[in-house]
Amino acid sequence: MNDREFCEHLEIEVKVLRIWVEQCWLMPEEAATGWSFEEADLARARLIQDLTGPMGVNDDGVDVAMELLDQIHGLRGRLSALMSAIRAQEPEVQRLILSRVDEL
Repeated sequence: MNDREFCEHLEIEVKVLRIWVEQCWLMPEEAATGWSFEEADLARARLIQDLTGPMGVNDDGVDVAMELLDQIHGLRGRLSALMSAIRAQEPEVQRLILSRVDEL
């Protein structure tokens, strides 16, 4: 969706969206007609609205929250890759790896 549609979904002004992008809280794709947003951007923007609105989190707090969210997303991707690598092993190797994890 474009920036106008994105703002309509969130009921925000374009200047608010620009601030969020400048803060790197949102990182839309660049398109020939402007910014392009995905559903994940919409979910992220709703979180920003919750943080800055009802929760009263300041900009520094939103920075921390967005950084932590990005780290969690990255870790989930790495964990998924690790699980795929474990599943590709022989059953005995899988059992050995999983038994070591259970020991932690």
